[in-house]
Amino acid sequence: MAKGNIFVVTAPSGAGKTTLVAALLAADQNVQLSISFTTRAPRAGEVHGKDYHFVERSEFERMIAAGELLEYAEVYGNYYGTSRTWIESVVDNGRDILLEIDWQGAQQVKHIFPDAVGVFVLPPAVEVLEARLRNRGKDSETIIAQRMAAAREEMSHYSEADFIIVNEHIDEAVRDIVSVVRAIRLRLHTQRIRHGALLNALKA
Repeated sequence: MAKGNIFVVTAPSGAGKTTLVAALLAADQNVQLSISFTTRAPRAGEVHGKDYHFVERSEFERMIAAGELLEYAEVYGNYYGTSRTWIESVVDNGRDILLEIDWQGAQQVKHIFPDAVGVFVLPPAVEVLEARLRNRGKDSETIIAQRMAAAREEMSHYSEADFIIVNEHIDEAVRDIVSVVRAIRLRLHTQRIRHGALLNALKA
């Protein structure tokens, strides 16, 4: 059985990553979303074990020390991280995993799993990104300024990804990310495992 793939989706806040990922998961049942651990408090409507695994800072630091995390980062004073053991188990069983993480986490994943596929989601323009953040109506000017500074830093790492998706029209962006997943599954080394008998017969 061929192992599953690890897809790492990175984007600045406001680029539409959450909507894009939700559409991919709905379109492809073999892609499973990795649920991160975090030390931040749950927001209204968030559910432990579904949106995040919410843990105390002391527990997160224990996980770091024990080497239980595939990647982790501290963002706005809170830790976020991914369970390495769980990821390896799912991939070994042939299912694909999707991680929504920042550029720091993506670097850590690539270091451990060089074959992980990086997908970077960008807005069509920096001004569009700022307008999206303002239109949310959730954040103060100070927070928006902080998010824009973080977004510019995030976007400066776009060249570390394998694929770039510019999310100007969401329907087109969804088709793009679905196409990336399907194309990766059709790589020669994977098809040799899945269709070995056929391919070997063609050598005769």
